[in-house]
Amino acid sequence: MAKRKSAASRSVKSAMHRKKKGTLKSGSGRRVKSRKQAIAIGLNEAREKGANVPRRKGSRKSSKKR
Repeated sequence: MAKRKSAASRSVKSAMHRKKKGTLKSGSGRRVKSRKQAIAIGLNEAREKGANVPRRKGSRKSSKKR
């Protein structure tokens, strides 16, 4: 995983532990089984707390002219 601020890495680490334990749930309430999904949830929690985390890849609008 790329280098992140400590707050972001702590929340991702916490999410990974909850995934292994079986208590991490997605927005729909189902258990998370995917490692990538657990990382995404951890980063999202860090963003909500105000940590300096880069934007999501798909959230930026492209400014290309056609």
